[in-house]
Amino acid sequence: MVPTFSGKNPELKPVLADLLRSGLGRAKSEANPTIDLLMRVAVIKFLRAEMNAQFAAALERCRTTLRSYEGVRQQKALEYREKVASFQIGKKNILRQVGQELFRLLREIDREILAAMRRSLFGDEIADYQLFLTQLIFLEEGRDSYLASEHYVLIGGFENDPDSFGNIRAAAIEFLQAVAPEAEHASASLLDGWLNSPENAHQLVGTGDPGERAYKPRLQLWADLLQRDKLLDFVLAAYEVVALLPDFTPLLDPQQLKYALVGRKERERVEKLIEEHGKLSIKSLASAVDRLEQLDGAQRAKVAARFLRDFLRYHRDLRRLEVLNGAIEKVNLVGSEKLRDLSRLNGTLYSFVLAEETGSGAHEKATMRHVVLKADIRDSSRLTRSLLERNMNPASYFSLNFYDPVNKLLSKYGATKVFVEGDAIILAILEREGDPALSVSRACVLAREVIEIVGGYNHLLQRAGLPALELGIGLSYQDSAPMYLLDGEHRIMISDALNESDRLSSCEKRMRKVMAGMGAPFNIYEFRGAEKAESEQMRYNVGGIRMSEAAFKRLQEEISLEQCALQFPRLWGSEETVFYSGLVPVGADIFRRIVLRASRVPMIKTTDFSLANWTEASIYEVCSNSAVYAAIEKRSAEGN
Repeated sequence: MVPTFSGKNPELKPVLADLLRSGLGRAKSEANPTIDLLMRVAVIKFLRAEMNAQFAAALERCRTTLRSYEGVRQQKALEYREKVASFQIGKKNILRQVGQELFRLLREIDREILAAMRRSLFGDEIADYQLFLTQLIFLEEGRDSYLASEHYVLIGGFENDPDSFGNIRAAAIEFLQAVAPEAEHASASLLDGWLNSPENAHQLVGTGDPGERAYKPRLQLWADLLQRDKLLDFVLAAYEVVALLPDFTPLLDPQQLKYALVGRKERERVEKLIEEHGKLSIKSLASAVDRLEQLDGAQRAKVAARFLRDFLRYHRDLRRLEVLNGAIEKVNLVGSEKLRDLSRLNGTLYSFVLAEETGSGAHEKATMRHVVLKADIRDSSRLTRSLLERNMNPASYFSLNFYDPVNKLLSKYGATKVFVEGDAIILAILEREGDPALSVSRACVLAREVIEIVGGYNHLLQRAGLPALELGIGLSYQDSAPMYLLDGEHRIMISDALNESDRLSSCEKRMRKVMAGMGAPFNIYEFRGAEKAESEQMRYNVGGIRMSEAAFKRLQEEISLEQCALQFPRLWGSEETVFYSGLVPVGADIFRRIVLRASRVPMIKTTDFSLANWTEASIYEVCSNSAVYAAIEKRSAEGN
């Protein structure tokens, strides 16, 4: 018999218990039991990989030691070479013992700590954790003769074996169909479910005790089926093998012993191997053969009943292993720090740490949703040429009058810079787990403050005879976290909100000319051409803040918006416009008012820009016109 696992690490069990307990606590805090299941799968995948990695590392250390003996101590090198070869040949047995020890630890932890904790946190209506409590979890294919002999029953390991899993399963299904009429037309999944319930064995054939008369006809039918398919002798031998293992392993595999008990030719071959070994006696093998030959019908039937129960247990655990392996394939253990950072940025990283590591700052709260704000400077090429003609540095001009003032606002609103280009800046406000749900409302106030600051600088620039900066801002909301790529240490955001904010901030040159002659009272408009050839969107955004429809709907959830009646000039008089007013908390006892304008998109004749019809689409503007806020204040004062 291969020596049992020794040299146990006393620190492993408390570490595993702490880790598994922390995963269960996190599942409770997030009200999501599947997080605990995910952690369990990841732990098993890690332990599987670590078993092989540690064996490979130990083997490499052995080889290094062996090389140090070569050419120096030949006799010692020869002895050590045999030990290394024996260690390498015994890999499967060693890994099986390690796996059984790890399974024992996990089973103890679940029984002593986790089971009660799970019931306390989630009650009894939780997932079937028995998936992780089968003897097979550290066998990727679920086939091991020693483990099957000790904990289930030894059946053929290959498909062409007479007592293979497939042959026995076929016999079990035939038996079910014979004793249960509904099984004859049952689906494959239903039959599989019946075979996954070991308690069905007792209901069908009992324990094989002679006093159980009610089960006798079905038990006899089951035994006859096994005998007909020449399986019963292998079944009987499988149970005799267990007592022989201490005497003949690792010289003989359990399968060799089983077939030796059944067939004379195989027995002669095994006896010859035993004689060549010299140190083993064949008496126990001969005694086992005698016991099998002396079994009467009642004893054989009792073993058949036991076998049905043990096979159904193995069938169930093998199916559980298949489910577990499928889950393991979908879990990626990240070893690279760069990949870990990238996964964390993209919200696909689940990090489980020990209790003493929870305060290490390794965790960053998950991003739930985000807002992107793009501020675009109009006609930057013309502006750059104008500055160069005056022998002025355009970079310094943009920096002093645009970038620097905006940078000072970022910390105030919890915004970050996503991208800066020559004539635009893109900002993001990330709403993380546990943060106040105010990302859109704060982005609106930030956008309005950017417009006001740039307007103040423009006043000073115009007094100095310098060209002013003309802005257009787009504000887009996405109800999910952004994705990221990493370019070295630089994060590159990927989000649909980026493209949408770019469209919302845009303004067509021809629209600036048209709107200048129409005396537009607001800063945001959009038109659709009535002619099919001109049906594209025509956008106008000069000094305005345009938000997406999704951002507007989210804003209605974040703060209370009061619809208010304001009278302002309209382009055609029939324009349907609704105003909303609300207060946004930006700090302790600090609130900023925002006014929103919602208006229908008109369809126009592009030849003379006259109104043709109104579409169902709407545009949403965070008003930046000071006259709007003055009207709100006047209305509020009159109400008081």
